[in-house]
Formats: sequence, C-alpha cells, structure tokens
Amino acid sequence: MAHEKLSPRQRMIGMMYLVLTAMLALNVSKEAVEAFKNIDNGLTLTVKNYALKNNLIYQDFEASFAQFPEKTGPFRTKALAVKERADELFDYLQNLKIEIIKTAEGDDTDAVQGSEVIIDNVEKIDENNVPSQILIGSNDDQKAYFLRTMINDYRDFLIGTLDGENPIAEEALKKSLNTDDVRNRRTQELEKWPNFNFQALPLVYVITMLSKIQVDVRNGETEVINHLFSQIDKSSFKFNKLNAVVIPKSDYVTLGSSYEATVFISATDTTQQPEITVGDQVLSLDETGKGIYTVRPGSIGPKTWGGVISMKAPDGNIQPYPFSASFFVGEPNVVVSPTAMNVMYKGLENPIDVSVPGVSPDRIRIRVNGGTYSRKRVQNARGDYFRGNWAVTPNEVGKDVQVIVTTEDAAGKVTTYAPIPFRVKRLPDPVAKFANKSSGSITKSEALSQPGVFASLGQDFDFELKYDVVSYTISYSDRMGDRQGDSNNWRLTDEQRNILNSVTRGRDLTIKNIRALGPDGITRDLGAIVLKVE
Repeated sequence: MAHEKLSPRQRMIGMMYLVLTAMLALNVSKEAVEAFKNIDNGLTLTVKNYALKNNLIYQDFEASFAQFPEKTGPFRTKALAVKERADELFDYLQNLKIEIIKTAEGDDTDAVQGSEVIIDNVEKIDENNVPSQILIGSNDDQKAYFLRTMINDYRDFLIGTLDGENPIAEEALKKSLNTDDVRNRRTQELEKWPNFNFQALPLVYVITMLSKIQVDVRNGETEVINHLFSQIDKSSFKFNKLNAVVIPKSDYVTLGSSYEATVFISATDTTQQPEITVGDQVLSLDETGKGIYTVRPGSIGPKTWGGVISMKAPDGNIQPYPFSASFFVGEPNVVVSPTAMNVMYKGLENPIDVSVPGVSPDRIRIRVNGGTYSRKRVQNARGDYFRGNWAVTPNEVGKDVQVIVTTEDAAGKVTTYAPIPFRVKRLPDPVAKFANKSSGSITKSEALSQPGVFASLGQDFDFELKYDVVSYTISYSDRMGDRQGDSNNWRLTDEQRNILNSVTRGRDLTIKNIRALGPDGITRDLGAIVLKVE
C-alpha cells in the first residue's frame, strides 16, 4: 500500500494475504483457499473507509473554494481530476471482478448484487480457467494487460500531479502501483506482471488480488488529494500584529468641499522585515517595517513609480508583491491670456493649455462646443511641442469655439467654469513654388530636374501643414509660338517636360492656374509663378 499510515487491522490483513499466497503456491487444501474470502472482506471494508475519507477531503475542497475561489481553485481542479482518474480505474477493476464471477457461475449468481461483489457467496472459489481466459488469454493479450497499462498511466498521473513536491509519497506510489515483471522464486525466471498475478490461479485469489489493487488505487488517491489540500495554505502568511491605518484622499481641501479618508486595519508580521525595492534602490525601513521613499523630480507633469515588496512565505519561498503609484509635479505659474488673440484655425489641431489654480491637471476635464478635442500634445513645424496637453479642432470658419472646463476635487465634487470663446479663422494661403522659387530666375537644367510644383506656408508659420497641389499649367512663348501643358496633380507631365526642354535663355517661363487643397478641405487659387530662364 502507499504512504498512508495503516491501522493494525490493515497490517493484519496484509500479513494474512502474504501467508495465504504462500499457502496457495504450496497447493494446500481448499479450506485454506477459503480463507482468502476473509482477506477480501477486509480489503473491501478498507476500500469503503478510503472512499468515506476521500469524500470528506473533497467536501473540504468545496468549502474552501466557496470562501477562497482564487486560492483554492487550481488545487481543487487538480483534485477533481485525481478523483475522475481514480474512479475510472476503480470501476474497471470492479467490472473485472463481476465479469469473472458471472462467467464462472452465471448471471444469476448470488455473489453479485448490483455493482457489489459478495465474496462469501462465491461458490466456485477454486475455478482457475475463467480468470485466465478473461485476464490473460491464449495469446497473452487479454484484459490484465490493459489493466497494467491503466495502472501505469494512473501512477504516472498521480506522480505528475505531485510535481516533485512530495518525494516520500512519490516513492510509495511507485511501490504500491508497481507493475514491473516479477522474478519467480522457484525458477528464478522473470514473469510478466499479468501472468504472475492472474494466470492459472483460483478465482477467489484473483478476486482478492483485484480488491487489493482497488485499495492501492484509493490509497493513492488519498495520498495525492491530501497533499493538494495542504498546498492551499502552504504559502499563506501568518500575522501577529494589527494596525489602524488612515489614508486621506487629499491633505488639502478647499472651502465648500469635503475631506475624505479611508480607514482600515492592516496586519503585519513583527518576526520578519520585508525587503522593498524601487528599481535598483532598496528602501530603508522605519521601526514598524514601513519603507521610506523620497525622490526629487526633475520635470513637471504626471509621474509614476513602483517597485516590489518581497517577503518570505511559510513554505520558505520569497513572495514578490509588485506595487505602483503616481503623483503630479506642478510649478507655480502666472496665467496671462492675450484676450485679443484668442484665435483657432480650422483644419488644425490647435494646442491649448488648461490650468486651474489649486487643482492638479489630472483632475481637469474639458468639453468643446463647435469642434472636437483630444488629450494630446501638438508639435510645431520645428518638431518642438507647444505648451499644453489638449488639442482642439474647430468645425466651421466664422463660428466661435467654446472651451468649457470642469474640475473634480478629491471628494468627487465637480465644478464647471464659464465657457471660454475662441474665434475661428481660415488657414492662410500657401505660396506656390517651383524649384523652391516663387519668382526670380532658373536655368534650363534646373527646371528639367524638378519633379513638380509644391505649396507651403513657409517657416514663419508655426504649424506643420501639408498643401496638395491639384492642378497647374506651364506656359512658354518664343518665335515658334505659344505652348502650354496642363497637370492635374503636383507632378510634371511628359508634355510639360517637353516644353521645359525647349526653353531658351532670356525668355519667361510661366506656371499659372495653380490650385492647392489645404488640410481644412478648401481648394485655393495660388496665382502664377514667373521665372526668367538663364
């Protein structure tokens, strides 16, 4: 049997089993073989006791799972898998016993009542052909060989479930559920496990042997589910001191708002100090075991930080507990608003900076009438960020945009401020350029090397805007007459390149009817570019 501690009665049954097996090998009388019935009755009672004990453990799993589903869940799932596998093998053994008895005595035998076997009612106790036919067969391929496979799979499953955490139980399972070939003490030859245990042996011996395996199955089940249940609280901490803790939502409140704090009990273990790390820094602890963290921020804005609290669990393993926190770094500032310049451009993400004295930026929200908004930073044409963390895109030129600011204090009270209006203007027209020129002179080779005509606002406008040239005409006149070619995008056409290839010094090259589409969806007429050919 496995690692489970045996009672005196169980030890006695085991000794009787060994003695009677030896008697059987000596071909003793039928009365001696009858004694196997007493052993089987003892084994059957042991199986029932294991079943009752196991059911109590499964009930404990369910009770623990109802209270602590996250902690108990993984072990409960494994325990139920053990139960399923144990029941499968146990039932297979029971069905073998029933099949052997009914085959030997007929379906109406008194020795089988439902799924129970009454060994005292077996009449053909010394029948030795039927067990061999069912379990061994003439070709050594009958059910005892499948039984050996099931036992091996069950044993390996139980050992795998222990996962190396209980070597003593693993060794016991290897012994009690061992199906290795057996060396015959008389012939000193190896015999296959199925043949050694079941071939040409009396029916009562075979039934008793199957009952003994059932005991080992239930005992192995008990061993593993006991181990699994012990793991539920293996890493649970034990605390010996309780402390009252008060954590206010804010140490600063304004008149008319509420002060709010969270009050609770914390538990600590004064027998060991935790290790608290933030990055590569190990925090110093005060006399109560609390870590002290200080930092001097180098910039304004939201900051996050965190680390790990490590404590040794009762099982000896170090348990890490990650934590994180955040704070906001502000700076005293004076707000100066150019009231005559409150302008936004349609087609742009216009940056705005919103602040309310005494209120952290993370508690400020805005709404926009007449446009859309997002929380983002906007870059200028040089790649630098504008001040502020909001961007507003107006809907319509000539219609004001209103920005409505709301704040929420630590108590959850929301304050809404008066709307701030902004005038909405159309984006300025860009300047069309060919060879990065809008006037002046150009050589023939320079003109031929250009891909097309472009439009931009130039470096004086702070925003990075993209204007797409959608059409233009190249016109050129000489003694051969007037020629012109059209393009319906920014690129030069083959016809236009032919015109450029024919230009001569001293004459004017004209690019006219230039139209460009802006990011605001408006198509603009950009006039003409006149360049003197050098």
